[in-house]
Amino acid sequence: MTQESSTQQNIIAQDTKIVGDIISKGAFRIDGQVEGNVRTQGKVVVGKSGFVNGTIEGTNADFEGSFSGKLKLSGTLSLKSTAYIQGEVEVGKLAVEPGATFNAVCNMKGAVKELNKGEQQQKPTQEKGKTA
Repeated sequence: MTQESSTQQNIIAQDTKIVGDIISKGAFRIDGQVEGNVRTQGKVVVGKSGFVNGTIEGTNADFEGSFSGKLKLSGTLSLKSTAYIQGEVEVGKLAVEPGATFNAVCNMKGAVKELNKGEQQQKPTQEKGKTA
């Protein structure tokens, strides 16, 4: 009845190149090259020497290295000063350090939903105040 949480991290070491799709429940640290799609429920960390060309789908990601393709995250994308991002990005939140290169079309999905919910909750409260 107890569920184990996956605390294991997958590591793609420097000087390693993977061509193909990767699907995992665990987190990833990429210091090598990946050409293909990465799908995970965990966090993706791309180190300074890391490069991904393809699609990443997940919750959160931290980039120090390079990415080209489509990035779809439900949580936060954090770009360090050495990061280079190019392509399409869909995230909930975005954090960019000075010096990072971010050449992408970006949609922030989570923030829009939260704002709309807040506006809907405030409107009925204001209307009740006006009619009283």
